[in-house]
Amino acid sequence: MSPQAPGRLGIGVVGAGRVGAPLASALRAAGHAVVGASGSSPESLERIESLLPAVPVLEVPELVRRAELVLLTVPDDELEGVVGGLAATGAWQAGQIVVHTAGRFGWRILEPARAAGAIPLAIHPAMTFTGTSLDVQRLVGAVFAVTAPTPVLPIGQALVVEVGGEPVVVAEESRALYHAALAHGANHLVVLVAQAAQALAAAGIDRPGRTLEHLLVAALDEALRAEQLDPPREGVERGPGAVAALTGPVVRGDVGTVREHLEVLGSLDTSSAADIAPSYRTLARSAASRALAAGRIGPDAAAALLDALGPAPTAPEAPGLLDEDPREDAGPDSSSDSPGDPA
Repeated sequence: MSPQAPGRLGIGVVGAGRVGAPLASALRAAGHAVVGASGSSPESLERIESLLPAVPVLEVPELVRRAELVLLTVPDDELEGVVGGLAATGAWQAGQIVVHTAGRFGWRILEPARAAGAIPLAIHPAMTFTGTSLDVQRLVGAVFAVTAPTPVLPIGQALVVEVGGEPVVVAEESRALYHAALAHGANHLVVLVAQAAQALAAAGIDRPGRTLEHLLVAALDEALRAEQLDPPREGVERGPGAVAALTGPVVRGDVGTVREHLEVLGSLDTSSAADIAPSYRTLARSAASRALAAGRIGPDAAAALLDALGPAPTAPEAPGLLDEDPREDAGPDSSSDSPGDPA
């Protein structure tokens, strides 16, 4: 059954930062009233003025007293203390909806509020925020992780739908893994761009971001498209997923190219570039492992690549990592890549 839309609510925003102000603005556009926002930094006050015009800036206890829905958008490490501190002063009210947007936590961190009769919801938008009106537009179509006690789960789902998002239920015990996956993808993607741009600059490229743009946008688009066409499903053997979009020397089995890459990246003489070659080595090993598991390369090519890449890291690698000689595994040997491979 589709969740029913909640009634119009008076919303109080605790922490009008990059997430809180745009999210409250979207809820306001959906017909809710924002009764107050808290913030003390010049940046927060500017966001309140620009995204929540005419909304009063209030102290947190007064804001919570006025609000029917309290939106907690404070830093993750501060969330527990804020919830507990308000509980200690008797601020939480029975029937009040309390929403936090921290990706790593489920609803149980709101237990002090729930014990006072409040309705706890963990709602995390899987997107980055700039703290501007652009975020309000980006919320439309974004996936939101919703975690809540089963009876009140439809309230969280309905709030997400109201701002144009897509609610996805994430179990309480899976929130940390969910958040780690997002951080690994988004944050480390940024690091990869920074590393690639630095290496291009060392090669004499004046506008490395421009040089990378079409290649990386196309690679990301194809990987996401492939992953959506072949998602992991319980009880069903996993297909190649995003690895179907893999291009470059690893999936071609070009061992000589990989060796040269390691040599030139390792020769970069600035301390700020010292992490590039090790990152390349680690990710290339994962690429070879996953390409083998997906049938994109054969055992002989995978063994040669892993020999060239050197010893494996001590931490466990992706499924399919070759613990034994890959020549013992059967599988197609693909030494060529897709036509038009730019990398």
